[in-house]
Amino acid sequence: MVYAVVSYLHFVAILLLFALLVLEHQLLRQPLDFERARSLYRVDIAFGIVAGLVLFTGAARAMRYGKGLDYYLNNSLFHTKVGLFIAVALLSLYPTLTFFRWRSALKAGEVPALTPGSARRMTLIIRIELFTLLLIPLFAALMTRGFGVMLR
Repeated sequence: MVYAVVSYLHFVAILLLFALLVLEHQLLRQPLDFERARSLYRVDIAFGIVAGLVLFTGAARAMRYGKGLDYYLNNSLFHTKVGLFIAVALLSLYPTLTFFRWRSALKAGEVPALTPGSARRMTLIIRIELFTLLLIPLFAALMTRGFGVMLR
C-alpha cells in the first residue's frame, strides 16, 4: 500500500512541477506588471518546493519502494533520468536568481526591472526545461519495461 501512495505522490509532484513551469512561462511576458511579477516570484518558490518533493519521493521509490536500488543504479536510463532532472535544476537557477533579486522591489510595491533580453533568455530556458521534463517520463516508461539494464 505504501508503495502505491509513494508512487502516486511522485506522479502528482511531477505533474505539478510541469504545471508550475507552464504557469511561469505564461506569466513571463512583457510588459511586466506588479501582480505578474509577484506571481512569478511565488510560483518559482512553489516550483522549488515541488522539485524537492519530486526528488524526495523519487529517492524513496528507488531506495525503498521500487525494484531495489541495485536495479536503478545498474540502469543507464535511470542515470539519464537523474541527469535530465539535474539539468532542469541547473537551468532553473537563472530564472530563480532573477526572481530572487526582485524581492526588494516587490516588497516596496514596485515593478521589478526586466530587460527584453533577460525576458527572452528566461522564456527560452523555461521552454528547454519543459521539453526536458517531457523526456523524463519516456525514459521512466522504457526503464520499467527493462530497457537500459547495464550488463556486468
